[in-house]
Amino acid sequence: MASARAKPQASTAPPASPAPPATDLEATAVPNATSPAQAAAPVPAPVQLRPRGSNHVGMRQYNERVVLQAIRLHGELPKAELARLTHLSNQTISLIVNALLADGLLVKREPLRGRIGQPSVPIALDPDGAYSVGVKVGRRSMDVILIDFVGQVRQRWSLDYRYPDPDELVAEIGRRLTDLRAALTPAQFERVQGIGIALPFSLGGWQTLLDMPPDVAARWPATDLRAEVAALTELPVTLIKDTAAACVAELVAGRGRSMPSFLYLFVDTFVGGGLVLDSHLYPGALGNAGAVASMPLQVAAEGQVPPQMLSAASLLGLQKLFEAAGLNPEAAMDERALEPPWASHTRQWLRSAAQALAFGISSATCLLDIGDVVVDGVFHRDLLSRLIGHIEEALDRHSWEGVARPSVRAGTVGSNARALGGALLPLYAAFAPDPEVFLKAAPAPRP
Repeated sequence: MASARAKPQASTAPPASPAPPATDLEATAVPNATSPAQAAAPVPAPVQLRPRGSNHVGMRQYNERVVLQAIRLHGELPKAELARLTHLSNQTISLIVNALLADGLLVKREPLRGRIGQPSVPIALDPDGAYSVGVKVGRRSMDVILIDFVGQVRQRWSLDYRYPDPDELVAEIGRRLTDLRAALTPAQFERVQGIGIALPFSLGGWQTLLDMPPDVAARWPATDLRAEVAALTELPVTLIKDTAAACVAELVAGRGRSMPSFLYLFVDTFVGGGLVLDSHLYPGALGNAGAVASMPLQVAAEGQVPPQMLSAASLLGLQKLFEAAGLNPEAAMDERALEPPWASHTRQWLRSAAQALAFGISSATCLLDIGDVVVDGVFHRDLLSRLIGHIEEALDRHSWEGVARPSVRAGTVGSNARALGGALLPLYAAFAPDPEVFLKAAPAPRP
């Protein structure tokens, strides 16, 4: 496997900052219940907040999660506003906030002065309160990131390759985990909640398109990447489909905070997708909902297999156009794609990709009655804007009689989405009132 040397990179990624005050909390605190099982929202068991010696872990720790989620969704808040949002008493909020401050999960900001009465003190998430590791394994590259409690990327390592070799990738992940541990103090490492791995479920598939040697492709179906990484560390390890992880990032840190249901499309080496229904990632029977890459683009004729969406809407197609013209295929990832001499080939790809994506959007709308579609990818934001414009033009040519045409919006996370989504899984498992929002993504096989 031809590979570039992995290098730590200083992050410029924006934090997964809280949304401005908008809607109600997804979960409501339980002021009077005797156990979290009596709450209306699903409650994790056992809880994973670090114990402090009390036996009253059930209701209290569920309410702690609700308080943390309120601050994550709405930004820094004074105690009185937290009580209003969570429907908890001022006394209960004071006890919970003081406990979370002592745990290092929350931090006090400067008092807000200039109002009637005592100055209010906003309470915010402490960025150093917890950490999580995200691993994105792609068809052409791998990223390993460390994020803090507010979703800011603190460390990043990247590795480029021609094709993914499972043995080499496991070894590389092991080296990055060693580097990560060396970069953190023992106290910081104690706050690392786990590792979330995002990778395509059919990584050994389409080997001809990827120029992957048959022996390497044959090893992927027998590779349990989650188990192999778990053998390298004492941290808990979770695995999710890569585009579902990207969808998680958009759900938590992007448009999903104000959009309860949407189809998510992510353009990378291969196009992929995810599906959010009622603010929950919907996995499907086998964890593969939103697998738009495999969607046929026409009716199957006698003796002919219809082409799949990946053949028209994947970034690999644009890279191959560049290669055929003797141009650097890496320009597909940056602003050069819209400049001469690449621009003419990019226009050709935009037309075919937009037509294929519009076909998929129309089909999904008829089946699911979705009102919103989010499109994102690893390429430059200007190219994303052009692609969405072409998709809108292609949708103009579809008949919408009997269904409502959905809105198509640009994603806000970009190339970080898959690794960030993977890293968010352990944080939400440990601190969210409803960790099942994401962790339904790897269901058990059907008997």
